[in-house]
Amino acid sequence: MGRAWMRGALTALGMWSAAAQAAGTEAPDLTREAIENATFRERQDGAKPDKASKSAKKPKEADKKPDPLLVKVQVLLDRARFSPGAIDGRDGENLRGALKAFAAAQGLPEGDRLTRELFERLQATGKDPVVTQYTITEEDVKGPFVERMPPKMQDQAEVGPMRYTNTREMLAERFHMQRDLLSALNPNVPFDKAGGTLIVAAVPPLGEGKVEGAPVAPKVTRIEVDKRTKRVRAFGEDGKLTADYPASIGSSEKPAPDGSAKVKAVAFDPWYTYNPKYRFEGVTAKKKFSIHPGPNNPVGVVWIDLSIPSYGIHGTPDPEKVGKTESHGCIRLTNWDARDLASHTAKGAKVEFLDK
Repeated sequence: MGRAWMRGALTALGMWSAAAQAAGTEAPDLTREAIENATFRERQDGAKPDKASKSAKKPKEADKKPDPLLVKVQVLLDRARFSPGAIDGRDGENLRGALKAFAAAQGLPEGDRLTRELFERLQATGKDPVVTQYTITEEDVKGPFVERMPPKMQDQAEVGPMRYTNTREMLAERFHMQRDLLSALNPNVPFDKAGGTLIVAAVPPLGEGKVEGAPVAPKVTRIEVDKRTKRVRAFGEDGKLTADYPASIGSSEKPAPDGSAKVKAVAFDPWYTYNPKYRFEGVTAKKKFSIHPGPNNPVGVVWIDLSIPSYGIHGTPDPEKVGKTESHGCIRLTNWDARDLASHTAKGAKVEFLDK
């Protein structure tokens, strides 16, 4: 199944690494060199996918092999603040949404596929390496961690601080990566021992605690929550787009609101309080309960409180699901995107909900 479906998937995106095309095979091995040297070439033969590609069962996103070119593209998008969500080296809605947003911001033809000009514009955003080395520290290994995270929300109230469950989860989130990609890039490095050197995405590491001086420049005064594209866009005082993020927006159980609202407050490392009137599916508690702060808190590391009661823009304990699953009515971003947005957002910023 490997060669046929990989060729079909890359053809669909219009994305080919030079090495893969030269050999006529699937993507090169996932190495630091392959990621740094990955480049874009358009298909010149105009060939359509062969019968094997057509008949092969389309793989699930989680089963696709990470591609070095897509890792590179996702890192460049992340650093340009057009977030692809968790960097995983795979095609998907979050990547395509980020490509489309970046193309529009660059004044390029609308589309969610990589083109030569779009790739060149991405590369022009910076010359720094897209992956870097990180040495696991004693502090990384010692935690403390939550040994077991209860799946039910009401049981999480008894956990205490909602820390990470292990070093791998912590480091993947610190560098905006899917956990499986972190493992694939570092197959022989144990995460539970200090001193190991990892290959990680060269992105601004996820910080902790309150952002001093927030809101920092460029200050965000307007936010668009686009229900159709499942993206959140941030605009500066001059009206220019400053950032674009994938999001989980509402659900059939509790849809996201319509119209507009304002940002009432921004809280870093928030507590989460559940009210039985929310009536979330699977939560049977009849009394209010509160869950400690931490990255695995139900609203992650940030809560941007809106003027609509019980609604906010926030982080999540499940960054790999953002844009792919529903939320409890609010607007859910990855922890690093939520923190980035919160660090720039001014109190009183207008929030507009779009559904067309």
